[in-house]
Amino acid sequence: MEAKDRLGNFIFIGAALIAWLAVVQIVTATYPRASATTDLVGAGMIGLACGLTAVPLLWLLMFTRHRRIALLGDWSRAIRRGAWVAAVVALFAALRIQAVLSLPIAVFVVVLVIMAEIALSAER
Repeated sequence: MEAKDRLGNFIFIGAALIAWLAVVQIVTATYPRASATTDLVGAGMIGLACGLTAVPLLWLLMFTRHRRIALLGDWSRAIRRGAWVAAVVALFAALRIQAVLSLPIAVFVVVLVIMAEIALSAER
């Protein structure tokens, strides 16, 4: 692991900590029914925090999978997959807040994301 990889991990972990602190602030300091957008902002922040937390973990997973060799596309792949995690978590939280989340919808979204990631990750 090179210094730029460590720095990237530290940056993403720091951003994730800041995002989680913002989630704590939103969850503890605001009343969810105060306005129409408060709960959706909270769902978006939770999604962002989960996505930022997932990026260094996904990069480290690929790093260990490649026998401790950092390949060129690993960071972009980890960021893309972290964005998928953020989008799915934010969508699930927003659907749960609106009381329309059901198992078929959840399975459909997860399968859709998996199929898109397989198509984007295909080795050419």
